[in-house]
Amino acid sequence: MAVRQGTGPIARVAVLGALLALAGTHPSAAVAAPAEPESACVAGTGPYQRELEDHVGRPVDGVQSAADCYAVRAFQRANGVSPADGYPGVATYRTMLVVQARPDPNAAGDCPERDHRVTCIDLDRQLLWVQRGSRVVFPPVPIRTGRDYQETRTGWHDVYWRSKDHVSTLYGTRMPHAQFFDGGQALHGSPGSLYGTGGSAGCVNLTEPDAKRLWDLLTEGDAVYVWGVKPGTED
Repeated sequence: MAVRQGTGPIARVAVLGALLALAGTHPSAAVAAPAEPESACVAGTGPYQRELEDHVGRPVDGVQSAADCYAVRAFQRANGVSPADGYPGVATYRTMLVVQARPDPNAAGDCPERDHRVTCIDLDRQLLWVQRGSRVVFPPVPIRTGRDYQETRTGWHDVYWRSKDHVSTLYGTRMPHAQFFDGGQALHGSPGSLYGTGGSAGCVNLTEPDAKRLWDLLTEGDAVYVWGVKPGTED
């Protein structure tokens, strides 16, 4: 026996509710939230204006325009620079050097290639990476090296002692994941920004996450090669 569908008020309400539910899940019925307007970019001319203009493909005139500001801010956002305000300051410039070096940090051939790991410390660009032969096994990261009269010593060195939770006996400061390579000079993490002061007391400072990753890679006896001159420490 065929069963007839109900035609009373309750049945009509049920059918209407089902139709509304279906309509609510249909993609064409979804209403997109309005996009938030892009905030104005008003940062002024910075000390690394020309370098950043050239890197982001803007006309190089050394004077910040609104278009320059937006382009620099886009670069900052893409590379985790904070604040991403469009200002071509030291943190943005140092990040730019890392980005430029990534494809081939040793393009100039300044760090000798060996069949074992070599930690390469480029004082000129304030970069560190690790290579085995021509293969980069630890990509370039920013560093802070010794200030004037306390320069990081150049040449060949070896990691001779590692101290994971080291505290400086001279300054009483934390030196997490310290890997000593020449006297009291070590590769180690540095809390806070690498760009707030002119330099270290001779150590090679890294961000704490980078120092941890480097600790996990290296061991005692690993080679370290340092060359160049830190900007601002020239004779």
